[in-house]
Amino acid sequence: MTPPEAPTDGNAAQGETPPAVSVRLEVLKNRNDFLAAARARKQGTKAMMVQARKRRDGESPAPDSIRVGFTCSKKVGNAVARNRVKRRLREVARLILPTHGKPGWDYVLIGRAQETDARPFETLQGDLIYALRKLHTDR
Repeated sequence: MTPPEAPTDGNAAQGETPPAVSVRLEVLKNRNDFLAAARARKQGTKAMMVQARKRRDGESPAPDSIRVGFTCSKKVGNAVARNRVKRRLREVARLILPTHGKPGWDYVLIGRAQETDARPFETLQGDLIYALRKLHTDR
């Protein structure tokens, strides 16, 4: 099955337009992946901490995929507050990582207490872009 096509002007023929489906991010679920990212590069912003590591060759099934994980400590609040923060982080990652992330990298986004939830969404996007730029240019 082929993905649906994104209409650009409404008059384009089938197959002439780019796919409407964006890049699918793989989600980190194993503790070992989170621990490996914790030992790698880190960049903090006011709203979040971003950990990033380049995977070794042959480490994952798709070497050109972008994998991402999300976490919050209990300092963020109760389960409802932590889930709200993780939902915001998931949406920011979905919008930003396909364009600013690098294939073959793992990213872990960690929410901050009273900051990630209260920060305007556009600013949250800017924070992630800034962190990714710093992670990929430094060192």
